[in-house]
Amino acid sequence: MNSTYDIKRARQETLACKDLIHFNNAGASLMPTPVSRALHEYLNKEERIGGYETEALYKESLNGIYKSAAKLLNCSPDEIAFVENATRAWDMAFYSFKFNPGDKILTTFAEYGSNVVAYLQQAKRFGVEIVFVPNDEFGQIDVNALSNLIDDKVKLISITHIPTGGGLVNPAKAVGKVANAAGIPYILDSCQSVGQMPIDVEDIGCDILCITGRKFLRGPRGTGLLYVRSSLLPHLEPPMLDQHAAELISPSEFLIRPDSKRFENWEQYCAGKFALGVAIDYAMSWGLHEIQQRVYSLADHFRAKLSTIDGIHSTDEGIEKCGIITFTAEQLNPAAIKQALSALKINISTSKGSGSLVSFQDRGIKEVVRASVHYFNTDEEIDYFVDTLKKVLAR
Repeated sequence: MNSTYDIKRARQETLACKDLIHFNNAGASLMPTPVSRALHEYLNKEERIGGYETEALYKESLNGIYKSAAKLLNCSPDEIAFVENATRAWDMAFYSFKFNPGDKILTTFAEYGSNVVAYLQQAKRFGVEIVFVPNDEFGQIDVNALSNLIDDKVKLISITHIPTGGGLVNPAKAVGKVANAAGIPYILDSCQSVGQMPIDVEDIGCDILCITGRKFLRGPRGTGLLYVRSSLLPHLEPPMLDQHAAELISPSEFLIRPDSKRFENWEQYCAGKFALGVAIDYAMSWGLHEIQQRVYSLADHFRAKLSTIDGIHSTDEGIEKCGIITFTAEQLNPAAIKQALSALKINISTSKGSGSLVSFQDRGIKEVVRASVHYFNTDEEIDYFVDTLKKVLAR
């Protein structure tokens, strides 16, 4: 593990570390004090001087999120939209595509459930064919199989980078090479990857990418970002527009704005937007490569310790595994494990149902325990977790 990492500062700036162990960063991480302070500062100002007035006062900082996000993703600020959550960001981009009967969407078995619902809705509306690309021997998307599925009917490649129900990291860059070579638009759902690893949209080759604020970026809930490559913008008309996304120029005409803000609404969660900008800058101050190194090291330690417990079965797939650790136990179901650990002030989650339905049904899994680490966590917390889990399972 990176011995130069300032874990003392990381934990001092994460107040809940004094009171509990938080291994639910893939659900919602803990806001660090600079982010929480920014959120409260903005809300307190709104309370004292009014919403419009506060927005005007913070105009420069609110606009600064586009520059920060662009630096985070290696793109232009004009390619970034602030949206109320990642699902809405993804929806606004996906529903901008115009499909015809017989068109194909290529996706993965590990695709997020909400995305699959959207694919199926468009399949019912327009006769689109949804193709789940086979996995390779490691459980990640088979890039060779993806290449072999490319034909003139494929109109979109859309995958989840890291699934909600496992530690798998899909080979997003390799998928990008296939998509780019074929000239097919490529959507990457990166809700679980941005904030725990470096993400470079130019290197990956994705045309669209969605982000949530609340997970590994450690921002507030109700915040999200959407990246759309500038060359694709003229071909996408959002499914909903207002006077922010488009200009009404006559009683019978409107003009859609040329940048990615066409996917935004005028009314926004300004306090959350301000705090999310602080969260992005905060993450970059630690360094995304350094964050990834620490998170992966913690996760490796976590999996190694779990492997010493009888009856535990890891359910993580992929060659590369991230900071999400999933498993089942022969002795107790995931919901009961979560409840028992919660009573002892250890936060974890479970994953089941629609979130990972396609993958889970294919693998014969109903529900898993999900523990997810971040850079403020420690080996000592992991050791305590494992010792505690052993006692819970032995009851």
